[in-house]
Amino acid sequence: MFSDFPGRYQDWNATNPMELFEAPIIKTESTPKAHICRHLSQESRGCGHLVLWLDCDREGENICFEVIECTGFHSKDGKKVYRARFSSVAEKDILKAMNNLVEPNKNEALAVDARQEIDLKVGVAFTRFQTSYFSGKYGNLDSRVISYGPCQTPTLGFCVQRHLQITTFKPEKFWVLHPYIMHKGYELKLDWGRRRLFDSDVTLMFQNFVKDAGVLKVTGISEKQETKGRPTGLNTVNLLKVASSALGFGPQLAMQLAERLYTQGFISYPRTESTAYPSSFDYKGTLDALVRNPVWGDYVRQLLSDGYHKPRSGTDAGDHPPITPICSATEDMLGHDMWKLYQYVCQHFLGTLSPDCKYSRINVEFESGGESFHCVGQHVLAKGFTSIMPWLAVTEINIPQFAEGQKIDISRVEIDEGSTRPPDYLTESELISLMEKNGIGTDASIPVHINNICERNFVQVQAGRRLVPTALGISLIRGYQCIDPDLCLPDIRSFIEQQIGLVAKGQADSSLVVQHVIQQFMRKFSYFVEKIENMDALFEAEFSPLSESGRVLSKCGSCLRYMKHISSQPSRLYCGTCEEIYYTPQKGTIKLYKELTCPLDNFELLIFSMAGPDGKSFPFCPYCYNNPPFEGIDQLFGSGKSAAAANLGKGGGMPCFLCPHPTCQHSMISRGVCACPECEGTLVLDPISAPKWRLYCNMCNCLVALPEGAHKISTTRERCPECDSTILEVDFNKKNTPLKDGATSYAGCILCDELLHSLVEMKHGKSFFRRRGRGRRGRGGRGGGRNAKKQDPKMSFRDF
Repeated sequence: MFSDFPGRYQDWNATNPMELFEAPIIKTESTPKAHICRHLSQESRGCGHLVLWLDCDREGENICFEVIECTGFHSKDGKKVYRARFSSVAEKDILKAMNNLVEPNKNEALAVDARQEIDLKVGVAFTRFQTSYFSGKYGNLDSRVISYGPCQTPTLGFCVQRHLQITTFKPEKFWVLHPYIMHKGYELKLDWGRRRLFDSDVTLMFQNFVKDAGVLKVTGISEKQETKGRPTGLNTVNLLKVASSALGFGPQLAMQLAERLYTQGFISYPRTESTAYPSSFDYKGTLDALVRNPVWGDYVRQLLSDGYHKPRSGTDAGDHPPITPICSATEDMLGHDMWKLYQYVCQHFLGTLSPDCKYSRINVEFESGGESFHCVGQHVLAKGFTSIMPWLAVTEINIPQFAEGQKIDISRVEIDEGSTRPPDYLTESELISLMEKNGIGTDASIPVHINNICERNFVQVQAGRRLVPTALGISLIRGYQCIDPDLCLPDIRSFIEQQIGLVAKGQADSSLVVQHVIQQFMRKFSYFVEKIENMDALFEAEFSPLSESGRVLSKCGSCLRYMKHISSQPSRLYCGTCEEIYYTPQKGTIKLYKELTCPLDNFELLIFSMAGPDGKSFPFCPYCYNNPPFEGIDQLFGSGKSAAAANLGKGGGMPCFLCPHPTCQHSMISRGVCACPECEGTLVLDPISAPKWRLYCNMCNCLVALPEGAHKISTTRERCPECDSTILEVDFNKKNTPLKDGATSYAGCILCDELLHSLVEMKHGKSFFRRRGRGRRGRGGRGGGRNAKKQDPKMSFRDF
């Protein structure tokens, strides 16, 4: 389930963003087609007990109460509801959870609802306003949605703050003095006690002092045994940081891999804030599960033989134990990426049970010309946990033996010149640390926030997984700073998370927390709208006006003047005469379609093509795409919601293949052939696919290859008497016609006609349409629904 606004609030143009702060919130199924609620309701009939086995975090607790709502257990007398608490899907943990069932925690569920309502109302209100304001004025923003989020924006703020530190940094020159000595076959470069000076003349003076002295005297020798402690248990944040910095996985991908490893039973629950193992944790059982692993089995056997060490005490957040392996696996079993993450989880776990790394550190101090210098040597005494985590190993530094009071000739004295350098751009790992430190997001949502600022083109991930803000990201943060710095600072979000935490503990009323936060943001939003010119001034200096952007493409049906196509995201057409914007399908190429016009509004038709050999192409009218002229269009291309709830202004719209116009040659009625075998859509003839003719579904990614090399394939007005599909007319090539006596013309149904049926092939094209809800039925006799396909076995395409 996900939180959303009712349908009447979905139209960007008809709804004032300010109204969203007081709008009601509804919960709808994330995948209505799956009918999960209906399925749960049916399965619960006649049951007296409900045991909830959802993820054991706040989000999982929230889903528990969604299940209770679907099954109706909350309102049935005598029905028992239980909650299973577990951290892995290993048999022992499942049995333990079943023997220790508890009640679901309503407070944690309310905390999730509160956070979702705050994020939805605040995020959507700001996003709609600034997206409509700026994308309607500038042509090269290169972002489909200019979004705001209470977590997302402070996350972007960290990246921009580092960028500003870099761009405003003024380097300074410095000088460092280094004497060199030869001793017992070693040439040593000694470090200066003053480290560095910012005055070259003074550094030169000290160099002369040392040169005049000519010798170095050993003034002190100290040796100390040091310990590098083994790691504490692995929590989510540390896993994400290592995945980014060492494995090359972004946070979003890392969590997806971890979740797959968890659901397949290879690791424990991957969302945890704890680094302390519970007192009851079965270390030996986990080690026994890894003892036959071909990579580290020998190390595990050695640990069991010598006796494993008790892990260091970490932080117990009260949620889940640290992330640990559950059973042994190999790279062949998991695949490359999952293996790399699993390997690190195993190595980290083994490291927590290994001895500390011990080494000796020798510091030798020298004096010459009144200046002090030193050198350091290191010798590893016991590798400890670094044997299994070699990237953390202590580096051996060999130096010769010295005696206190010993004098050694200086071979040369050099001055190294350098400059102070600005900090580098934030890595994902560093950004995660900042988010954790400032209370931005949770272990579950941190990857989402980082992924959002990348997808919205606010930052770009560059070499070393460093996050470099774009001009759009910089302009946004500077704009917030000019109007209301609180909007991009972490303080407010940190306060909200504290309040949400109190709700989860039952120490604060959920409705009062939401009411207070929403009222605060309403005032901030009102002030932001009033002062938007301050941010607009920054945009004006950075981006080009719509009138100066794009290339001339097609005629406007209203004024018959040419409109410009602006290809940067969001892709759109702009009519300078009417001062109107028409959004187009995103992420593809757009061309004029034979100078044909729409019979409804006289706009010139365009053809949209996706990249690649299996990319689909379809015509569309710019006006109809943005303003569907027919009622009952319950699905839109490029939008995940129904038309009543669709965002028509940002890429979602009605192409010709969804148009029910009865006579237009490009509509679904004219181009549609038959029902899709995989969904409730209609297979439509691709108008520009020659010579590789094909049908594609107007709902999913299904693709059917028609006889290749035909001169022409077209739909007719005739219907198949058996299945009511559209009859196709095929004009075969003379050289490879399958017809007798060299005939080339043929007409038939691709489902019922044996010849055509044998010449078609089922394929899958590039998926470009994500749909929710049920499709339309009864499309002009083309069997546009599942019922039609069940009634006629030939509609199943089972022979393809």
